[in-house]
Amino acid sequence: MKNKFKSVIFDLDGTLIDTIADITLFMNKALALHGLPLAPEEEYKKLVGWGMNRLARSVMPPELRQCAEADTLAAALAADATRLYGETPVVKTKPYSGIQELLVELKRRKLKTAVLSNKPDVLANTVVNILFPRGSFDIIRGDMAGKPRKPAPEPVWDILMELDSSPRDTVFLGDSEIDIETALASGCHAVGAGWGFRGYETLVKAGAERIIDKPSDFLEVVWN
Repeated sequence: MKNKFKSVIFDLDGTLIDTIADITLFMNKALALHGLPLAPEEEYKKLVGWGMNRLARSVMPPELRQCAEADTLAAALAADATRLYGETPVVKTKPYSGIQELLVELKRRKLKTAVLSNKPDVLANTVVNILFPRGSFDIIRGDMAGKPRKPAPEPVWDILMELDSSPRDTVFLGDSEIDIETALASGCHAVGAGWGFRGYETLVKAGAERIIDKPSDFLEVVWN
């Protein structure tokens, strides 16, 4: 029995941790600051994953998304939500059941691990370091100003250079079409997390090579 791959890249929100309640909380607080109507949690599940600015624009009332000030308003909402989120990074967020055990086993089997998120980089690192023991991941990478974000392949390639790995030796595990597109664009093996925000149909349509039901199933992907 041996490892089939050298490295694993994880999405964060909806894959490693259930953040939807906190994302809803802080973006809705930002909407309230600007006197705008709040969005329900179920709506956020459909919209998260592209970064804070796009999320902010998506939850704005339809008539405001097309106005001349739409970009400015979306940027202000995103900045407020990020600031509020950073003040209390973990309220209801927690790792999905089985994730901690999976990470321990991957480390035992000496696979290299990374997190790639479209969450702001500082916030992604903060949340991960609160919820997981230090050293759980070799690299934690979020959205950084002026750099490509998922689904662009460049962030994956940058991580793989640091890990001294290659796309063909890497599995990308994520819960959204964004993650599957990222995996395919970068040449990694695309595996869908069926427990996440989007669900099976979205992952199938995006082209996931395989979809797993629970974190422990991932060991069958990386071990033979």
